[in-house]
Amino acid sequence: MTNPFHVALISTGGTIEKTYDELEGILANDCSVLELMLGTLQLDGISIDQIALMNKDSSEMSNDDHEMIAEEVEVSARTHDGVIVIHGTDTLEETGNSITERCPTLSVPCVLTGAMRPWIMKNSDAMQNLVESFAVVQLLDPGVYVAMHNRVLQFPGVVKDIEEMRFVKN
Repeated sequence: MTNPFHVALISTGGTIEKTYDELEGILANDCSVLELMLGTLQLDGISIDQIALMNKDSSEMSNDDHEMIAEEVEVSARTHDGVIVIHGTDTLEETGNSITERCPTLSVPCVLTGAMRPWIMKNSDAMQNLVESFAVVQLLDPGVYVAMHNRVLQFPGVVKDIEEMRFVKN
């Protein structure tokens, strides 16, 4: 039996983790749904260390938040074979750029992913993007990437195309 591929799964919130707040009548980052999502996947050969760093809508993230995520990626990369960051799409590019600047010689792949629609919605892209991130983190060379919608793009130069609702290379 081969050693498992060790992944640090850093959760920061974002649309992928939003749930419905009945009292307010809104989607909000009140609790994490990652456990539920992971429980439905067959991830043979992968060992996951979950790191709940924050649970924010990325539009509410500060520069300090982006730096905190980059710092956690730097620390996690020392002890893992790959890093996945669950992140909101509004400021995902800022975090990707922060990681690239802080960790120019990253020794493992770091994959950022999220969703345009919350996991709890019927037409969500969340599960597809999560599954893709687990697949590609095992195949990519060291560096910082976004994996969503059947695409993998490397930082720097990744931006969100608001009209197409996907990430593109600038």
